[in-house]
Amino acid sequence: MTAAAERGPGQGHPAPWLVPAVVVLALFYAVPVLDVFRLALSDATLIQTADGVSTAALRSILTDPALPQVLGTTLVFVAVNVVALQVIGLVIALTIVRGERRGLPGMAAFRTLVLAAWVVPGIANGLIWGMLFDEAPYGTLNSLLGFAGLGPVAWLSDPQMALVSAVIANLWQGTAFSMIVFYAARRGIDPVLYEVAELDAAGPWRTFRSITLPLMTTAIAVNSVLVSVQTLNTFDSILALTGGGPGRATEVLALFTFNTVFYNLDLAGGSVLAVMLFAIAMALALLIGWLGRPRGPA
Repeated sequence: MTAAAERGPGQGHPAPWLVPAVVVLALFYAVPVLDVFRLALSDATLIQTADGVSTAALRSILTDPALPQVLGTTLVFVAVNVVALQVIGLVIALTIVRGERRGLPGMAAFRTLVLAAWVVPGIANGLIWGMLFDEAPYGTLNSLLGFAGLGPVAWLSDPQMALVSAVIANLWQGTAFSMIVFYAARRGIDPVLYEVAELDAAGPWRTFRSITLPLMTTAIAVNSVLVSVQTLNTFDSILALTGGGPGRATEVLALFTFNTVFYNLDLAGGSVLAVMLFAIAMALALLIGWLGRPRGPA
């Protein structure tokens, strides 16, 4: 009997199955990416097509005095969000799993409530938090602070508080995704391990450190990559919340790209920034993947 005959159904050569997927990915992902690289080396605008190859847009973006501040704001925004989203998402996921295991009522409603924020569009998210952070006397948060005898907070007019406000709005919307990833990972851990830990009289912290955290390392690494890329590309909620202001205090790289293309009409410059975003996202993914890779015994 030949080797081909010995193989069961579905065990043939993978090429017939992979080629269509590769073609679709190439059409929908590779072609636009390559076109962005082409536009980055041109003088294209939204009102004029590219006229040959030019590095003027590249030089203009790299020498823009606003770029260092934008990159610094982006670094702070992404770093704070990634850490906070991981921690808050993990805490909520473990709380829900623990509540479900104990049969506490309301866990499904709590999970649904967290997920509700995820389906809100970014623009709507910015508008909602804009009303909450409104510094007028009727602003929601400042009104609550007033009832508590505390002074009003310049949520959106103070540069530092504006960035904090943008982070809070993003956390409210993005926590659900991290919760889903960690909830699935935690439910996938064998319950027998926790039963053995209880028999050994291991406390909650010891159980978390010795069982939960090591077995969720892969989920944490994957979620770090996804959340980093997602946060790096966030601009719609910031656009609706602060518009990048005051000044450039909340203008992250994705919003800077949007403004370059749609306000300055500089398609070539926006393409340069898009390539920069792509490079940073790839570098983050590779770095987190390298840090989170399994390490064998020395």
